[in-house]
Amino acid sequence: MSKPRVLVLRAAGSNCDRETAWAFEQAGAHVTQLHVNRVLEGGDDPLADYDALAVPGGFTYGDDLGAGQILGLILEKQLKAAIEALVARGGLVLGICNGFQALVRAGLLPGTPDVQASLAPNASGRFECHWTRLEVTAPSSPWLRGVTTLDLPIAHAEGRLVLAEDEQASILQERGLAALRYLQPSDGDPGVAGTAGSSPASYPHNPAGSTADIAGLVDPSGQILGLMPHPERNVEPYHAPGWTRRTGKGASASGAGRQIFTNAVETLRG
Repeated sequence: MSKPRVLVLRAAGSNCDRETAWAFEQAGAHVTQLHVNRVLEGGDDPLADYDALAVPGGFTYGDDLGAGQILGLILEKQLKAAIEALVARGGLVLGICNGFQALVRAGLLPGTPDVQASLAPNASGRFECHWTRLEVTAPSSPWLRGVTTLDLPIAHAEGRLVLAEDEQASILQERGLAALRYLQPSDGDPGVAGTAGSSPASYPHNPAGSTADIAGLVDPSGQILGLMPHPERNVEPYHAPGWTRRTGKGASASGAGRQIFTNAVETLRG
């Protein structure tokens, strides 16, 4: 069976494109990396040759007008129809960190007109870079099938998910559009995550201060996933801190983030 074709979209300031491409390749995809300007030269449907689109992390266009703002405008004004056509034919879309910001700016996430979301500066007022634990809250998404929790690093200054109205968080949760949430460790044990429905995650476990601890979103189809943490940075077992202590029987043969890419490839292969 042929390998699914994944396009990793670059722009000025992208800096996680190679890691994202590598993660898809390890999962069994054929990956093409292209600058957005080259993609825009591709005719009426510049994504026709691809099965999936990935918008990686970085600081596109210097985040001069806000994180992901310029790339988001390009996606909205010039590529949105092609992205929607990709999804309509069963394709998948992934946005990581800056890519997530761009998908939200483009109106592709959360993909429902009665919820207005944005990514704002971290509540801490500074760049945050450390590991987080996440709970999957949209298990029906092909990206997240079979995954319950994830340990992934974050690295952003504008990752605080905010909503136009507080009650919109309930809408996202009820419709399964809140894909991931930051977990609060159990009382007295910083290494054990809390359970679903537990108390809100405090800083630094919710590193940006996101509404309802939301770390990622999916659209109503589940085929578009955006998240602030970086799954491409935990693909091999040695990517995570403390990996030397997890050896022998029962040790994972891969990093937790790999499953996201493997799920995508398996879904596209049918």
